[in-house]
Amino acid sequence: MSDYPQVADGLIRAIENWPEDGVTFRDITPLLADPQGLSATVTALVDEARAFGPIDVVAGVEARGFLLAPLIAQELGIGLVPVRKAGKLPADVLSESYSLEYGDAVVEIHTDAVTAGSRVLIVDDVLATGGTLAAAVRLFERAEAQVAGALVLIELPALRGRDALVDVPLTALLEY
Repeated sequence: MSDYPQVADGLIRAIENWPEDGVTFRDITPLLADPQGLSATVTALVDEARAFGPIDVVAGVEARGFLLAPLIAQELGIGLVPVRKAGKLPADVLSESYSLEYGDAVVEIHTDAVTAGSRVLIVDDVLATGGTLAAAVRLFERAEAQVAGALVLIELPALRGRDALVDVPLTALLEY
């Protein structure tokens, strides 16, 4: 992974004032569209996922965590649990509210998404304020799973998202 930042250089673009004024959106679609960039990203994420120790399931956080988590789960030979926005899952759910840099939201998992004691790796694209990942952690803790850690492609350290993830091991491939 030591050369991963060089691989991603130029493949992640900053879009100013989106989705609202004052927010800089980190767009990973050029990275996903680049075959070498995507391959290097998956390899780096899988290498980092293995460092968390045994994992029973990968949880992908909506929406862009959905793009990365299944690739990691497939490479590890384990299952995937979607962490969805409110109202998107058809069966009984656990829900958690949280705040993000430009509003409030709710994420959910099915009540039967994991078994008690399962080791879960939560995957998302960007760690900003930490609200989304912290809510996902609370969901899996309420489901009596063990959160092995959180893995993100990009961390925005200036927003101090790590502060919301006390006692949760966290790895980010890139910082902006």
